Amino acid sequence: MMQLHVPSKIRSWIEDKNYTFDDIGMSGNQVLIFEDMVLKIEETSASVDRQVQMMRWLEGKVPVPKVIAYEVENGKSYLLMSKVDGVMSCDTYYLEHPEELLEALAAGLKMLWEVDVKECPCVRDVKTVLEEARIQVECGWVDLDNVEPTTFGEGGFESPEQLLEWLENHRPSFEPVLSHGDFCLPNIFLANGQVKGFIDLGRTGVGDKWNDIALCYRSLKHNFDGTYGGKVYEDFNPDILFEKLGIEPDWEKIKWYLLLDELF
Repeated sequence: MMQLHVPSKIRSWIEDKNYTFDDIGMSGNQVLIFEDMVLKIEETSASVDRQVQMMRWLEGKVPVPKVIAYEVENGKSYLLMSKVDGVMSCDTYYLEHPEELLEALAAGLKMLWEVDVKECPCVRDVKTVLEEARIQVECGWVDLDNVEPTTFGEGGFESPEQLLEWLENHRPSFEPVLSHGDFCLPNIFLANGQVKGFIDLGRTGVGDKWNDIALCYRSLKHNFDGTYGGKVYEDFNPDILFEKLGIEPDWEKIKWYLLLDELF
């Protein structure tokens, strides 16, 4: 730990404690895992501030990490939080028990939707997410190496600019709920078939329910077809998610939110 610079307030919590690095995910941030805490180090941004704000607001409402300390220094944010129980829902056990996994994920979505959002400090409605997407495009931050192979190029969009234009011209209606914003399997922790924690809350706020459904659907599909992890789990149908939720799929909104996510 002595080789890693951290603010003194953070250091007082983690001095001489053993840790491992977490390299799962695509964020490129430094994540240090301690026995009962997690330290996330990344470039400071509005998203990080929003995450801390939402973690504090959600405490006692749904299972999220508790903010132990948060410091910003020299353009870096240092978020020390409690470690959630359980394992990622992309754990091999759950991929080998898809019925249990789907039940838990559906319960997790419903848990979020039941939260009263009247006083939620963050709102990510259609106008807001499109404004964020425009910043991504105009600043050249779209990672073209981490998109679906059919999104751009032959049969797809010519460029992120063209995709953004399409999104703006096909704005969906807004169904507000508490939305995680990145409801993918590595961000949902389970134990004994129950949701034990939601992590990575930088896009959490009042959002559209189909945003989370769309990202959950894609995450399920790619965890089972070998896109993520490399192992193919046969005979899995991600459409069963809709049965567990008790709703009919809105494929137009699912398509819109999946295409929106390509810009982030």
